[in-house]
Amino acid sequence: MTNINLPGPAPAALLARHPLLQDLPPGLLPEVVAGLLRGASPLRAEPGQVLFGEGDEAFHYLLVESGQAEVVRYGYNGDERVFRVFEPGQLIAEAAMFMPHGRYPMQARARSALLAWRLCRHQLHDACRRWPDLALKLLAALSKNLYDQVNKVDWMTSSSAPERLANYLMGLRERQGSTVTLPLSQRQLAAHLGIRAETLSRLLNDWQTQGYVSGKRRQWAVQDPAYLARLATTAKRPF
Repeated sequence: MTNINLPGPAPAALLARHPLLQDLPPGLLPEVVAGLLRGASPLRAEPGQVLFGEGDEAFHYLLVESGQAEVVRYGYNGDERVFRVFEPGQLIAEAAMFMPHGRYPMQARARSALLAWRLCRHQLHDACRRWPDLALKLLAALSKNLYDQVNKVDWMTSSSAPERLANYLMGLRERQGSTVTLPLSQRQLAAHLGIRAETLSRLLNDWQTQGYVSGKRRQWAVQDPAYLARLATTAKRPF
């Protein structure tokens, strides 16, 4: 992982489009962006390279310019669980900048060739002190993430394996269309859904035989969205 001068869109333009900065007064936006980028440094990482490790001191959060990154954690039995995949324009580990222990709670690594920017923790703290609207937006985003995780835990403890897989595939379908590309390997996806890899493989094979889906490995087409939608209904919250 090396520092370089990155080509392509300016980090200021990426950051200005981030939801965290939406609805700020237009005259204030350039000042906030400049403050957050003060002291930022560019980086490049090859696929599989670690961006920061679980337990490392959290001095920076990341703004992805191109490529993909993922955050992972290893279980006590050594199983790897991918919690989220990050795309261009997204921030990684901004919540870690406020953790009392000052350390990253997960490992981040490049999923593909990655171009990103390291943004400074103390600049984010200073920005929140200077611009209360930014601090409130950040609190709202962190609260939503917490709410989503509570719902996810509730869903994972009360749903069946077919319901979890159906909900996951329908979420991908909403974003990608009727043909979806799994962002995780099937083994990683099984861990993400809290089911055995053999169960996931059997489900996909059964659904393919019955005509609900078609495909292999990471490429799948949803042939019967109504069936999967019925399975996924219990994951929907009223608010």
